[in-house]
Amino acid sequence: MPKSLSDAGSPPVVHIGPPTRRWRGLGVRALLEYHELLYFLVLRVVKLRYKQTAFGAAWAVLQPLLAMVAFTLIFGRLARLPSDGLPYAVFAYAALVPWTYFANTLTQASNSLVDNERMLTKVYFPRALLPLASVIAGLLDLVIAVVVLFGLLIAYRVPVSANVWALPIFVLLGALAAFAVGLWLAALNVRYRDVRHAVPFLIQFWLFVTPVAYSSGLVPPRWRLWYGLNPMVGVVDGFRWSLLGRPEVPGSAAVSYLMVLALLLGGLSYFRRTERTFADII
Repeated sequence: MPKSLSDAGSPPVVHIGPPTRRWRGLGVRALLEYHELLYFLVLRVVKLRYKQTAFGAAWAVLQPLLAMVAFTLIFGRLARLPSDGLPYAVFAYAALVPWTYFANTLTQASNSLVDNERMLTKVYFPRALLPLASVIAGLLDLVIAVVVLFGLLIAYRVPVSANVWALPIFVLLGALAAFAVGLWLAALNVRYRDVRHAVPFLIQFWLFVTPVAYSSGLVPPRWRLWYGLNPMVGVVDGFRWSLLGRPEVPGSAAVSYLMVLALLLGGLSYFRRTERTFADII
């Protein structure tokens, strides 16, 4: 007797998508499970960043170096802003190194989902890998800029602080800050393409509320806790403290570190809740 269609069966239909049981989770475990894919995504970002460029990796040095020259002339010579007893060029460059990393990484992370539209619509993988790859790839530029910073310290005869052991901690905090904000902006950019145009203005404004061109000591004491809500305050002051020994990291920096943690947890949670719709609306 011939089998009915129901008996004969049919090829199983496999739906590939994010886990449904723990959709409220942060998805950190999934990121670790896809570490090989993350490696290739980072490699791809690094290759694309300097593809068909005349200066290549030299841009990692030119960006903060040219900004340092401009800041030294405008804020150091003309405005005569205090630099905590340090040569203003060293004072500014020590802050521009983490800031340039943060600004460039934030721009790339916020556009990472939209720029990889084809990948999102063809296969499932933890979407947070895309902004994370931008954050990790940017560390190469940061390392190159830090090496130049040590050369600058030698040129100006500024001794390296004994606090240099803490530098990796503040590098990690800067990376977490970029990843946290990048998660929010990347998810929002899928739904609202205005984010792509708003990010440059956000970074410009953020620069002037971060102690890059000036010392955080200029902020009145009554405003410092509110000022610490800027997560990059603690990162920039931490860089200067670990490399130059001053200024002392203010107590308001603790607020910055808590803000990094809050933004990261909130960003992971929001990203996890919205990633299931990315392929439909991108």
